Amino acid sequence: MPELPEVETIKNTLKRFVLDKTIEKVDVHWPNIIKEPDDVEHFRTLIKGQTIRELSRRGKFLLFHLDDYVLISHLRMEGKYSVHKAIEPVKKHTHVIFTFSDGEELRYNDVRKFGTMHLYAKGHELLNKPLNQLGPDPFDDTFTFDYFYQRLKKTDRFIKAVLLDQTIVTGLGNIYVDETLFKAGVHPLKQASKLTRKEIKAIQEQAIATLEEAVKAGGTTIRSYVNSQGDMGMFQQELYVYGQDRKACKKCGTEIAKMKVGGRGTHVCPTCQKS
Repeated sequence: MPELPEVETIKNTLKRFVLDKTIEKVDVHWPNIIKEPDDVEHFRTLIKGQTIRELSRRGKFLLFHLDDYVLISHLRMEGKYSVHKAIEPVKKHTHVIFTFSDGEELRYNDVRKFGTMHLYAKGHELLNKPLNQLGPDPFDDTFTFDYFYQRLKKTDRFIKAVLLDQTIVTGLGNIYVDETLFKAGVHPLKQASKLTRKEIKAIQEQAIATLEEAVKAGGTTIRSYVNSQGDMGMFQQELYVYGQDRKACKKCGTEIAKMKVGGRGTHVCPTCQKS
């Protein structure tokens, strides 16, 4: 699943191709992707004639800021955007096509059909699902140590599960949680409420630093993820534990172990991350 760095990369790439383009029409071939409004024809009517003025990101969500509306897109497991000339063949699993007035198209492709789109009038996007359920973005000023400390001290859940909870901090997924905890020297099975101030501070700092490094590298290519124009992210070359099970730890040489935490595959160095 694309996480914060991948969505940030997609946003930055798409900006070069879709800003100030006017949507002439929208074709929706898989209606279940459109969650708001719940009537696809109404969605098509509202978005017709709108111009893309800006793109932004909130956690793992990509936001298209139009003249009068904000389109919130979640890519989920396999969602991808790409820009094409209208005459180019449409690939299988392309479910939404935004046709621009200049003849180009923004196509949304999703093999698993898990992606979602919500369209709200400007000013209402943060008041409704899904954005109103999110915690602070790691890059926001609201992600302070005091906020993070108080939230962690109120739960006995494993720290791995807490960091994956998008209502506490948004944008972190399985890859970057594993990398963050390794760099912070914290075992994923430690209870959040029992972490020391030093450990919590380390997790906060390493989460931000790891995400910043991944954004600079263009994200991580795991399985089929590439950015909106097909370029591969390179952060996978920097991974310390995720996907490294049975390999030697780059810091101490201990074999990286894989376990399940909250049903998610979790990678850990038994030496660098004491339980």
